[in-house]
Amino acid sequence: MLMLRHSAERGFADHDWLKSFHSFSFAGYYDPAHMGFGNLRVINEDRIAAGKGFGTHSHRDMEIISYVLSGELAHRDSMGNVKGIPPGDVQRMSAGTGVAHSEFNQAEGETTHFLQIWIEPNVTGIPPSYQQKTFSQEDKRGKLRLVASPDGAQGSVTLHADARLFAGLFDAGERATLDLPADRKTYVHLVTGRLSVNGRPLAAGDAALIEAEPQLKLDGGVSAEVLVFDLAP
Repeated sequence: MLMLRHSAERGFADHDWLKSFHSFSFAGYYDPAHMGFGNLRVINEDRIAAGKGFGTHSHRDMEIISYVLSGELAHRDSMGNVKGIPPGDVQRMSAGTGVAHSEFNQAEGETTHFLQIWIEPNVTGIPPSYQQKTFSQEDKRGKLRLVASPDGAQGSVTLHADARLFAGLFDAGERATLDLPADRKTYVHLVTGRLSVNGRPLAAGDAALIEAEPQLKLDGGVSAEVLVFDLAP
């Protein structure tokens, strides 16, 4: 079964300094039909105006991934991390017993465009932790590159969750397949461009929710950047 959810069906919030699309219920956006998918709880596509950002706030018992598309995200947290997150980097923060952090766009005259992703952990009450790694365009060109996993396989960031995250870049003639276990869920989020997913066309911001399909097939890409989540049922 493959169900499409188009970009325009997402929730949207305009706070002037922040424009945010919500794939799942979040803050003031509530849709009981879209509370998450498997253990994937949040995908927010955020655009932060220059000089603005999220002040210090707290999380606990959640795996949080930041995936920057353009601009740069400035991160500071109660663990002592002060980082810049550019495009190509994947940041993972395990909130565990509790962490406070802030996120700002410090790029002058430039909007920071990024995805904030929350995945429910499979272990709670652990010490908070932070990890950040760079994945080049060559790493992702024409294939699905593992960027987050429970065991840090292939140099991916390590999640305290039963989930794996792949990222890929696809243009004409480039294609990839991924065998899908029968007892798992797969969520495909097209970040930019156009891409065919199991023969179904997606545009930027669209998603495919997949269950009980033997294989994922990606082709027909036009300037496509895609994230693929392998999720607990």
